[in-house]
Amino acid sequence: MSFYEERILPHIIDKACSMGQVMKLRSQVVPQARGRVLEVGMGSGINLEFYNQDQVELVYGLEPSEGMRRKALPNLQRSPIKVEWLDLPGEKIPLEDNSVDTVLLTFTLCTIPDWHAALQQMKRVLRPGGNLLFLEHGESPHYATRKWQHRITPGWRKLAGGCHLNRHIADLIKEAGFEIQELENLYIPKAPKIAGYIYKGRATKPVAA
Repeated sequence: MSFYEERILPHIIDKACSMGQVMKLRSQVVPQARGRVLEVGMGSGINLEFYNQDQVELVYGLEPSEGMRRKALPNLQRSPIKVEWLDLPGEKIPLEDNSVDTVLLTFTLCTIPDWHAALQQMKRVLRPGGNLLFLEHGESPHYATRKWQHRITPGWRKLAGGCHLNRHIADLIKEAGFEIQELENLYIPKAPKIAGYIYKGRATKPVAA
């Protein structure tokens, strides 16, 4: 990775993803995690403060960026949650089939190059009936906003670590074979609409999968 990606981008992403309204949304999603958790794109460990330590046995933190893992150290030191780092991309999850109870995605699916392969890997390691918790930004249903999302995304990706503004998160999750049980959509207050349309919810891996 380049100097920008390892030394500068982690600080930009951490700042953008820890704004007040974003943290409020995280606080509504992360406590639902149970058992053995795979957090994909753990970043700087922003979510650690929201885990329920009485309900979580272990968190596998999948984070390929050394810069992000380095930035996470203070949060790891403050947290009682046991974390085991996995430093491979989301398309290559080094865990056994059906080995985790919860998969957590927070502002991550927008950046993964091969989202379909990554979601298939998440489904593989999640136990049947297990939960995929998601809090992601993506494609707006409103034409004017969506038009700008598609227009800006090619340049935005280069500056924002591969982030796509225009992925329809719910459709991606369903296409990968998960069953969405809960879904809420909203704009983050005071955030630019092109980057602030939120998909928040819970999906499950079919028991027969």
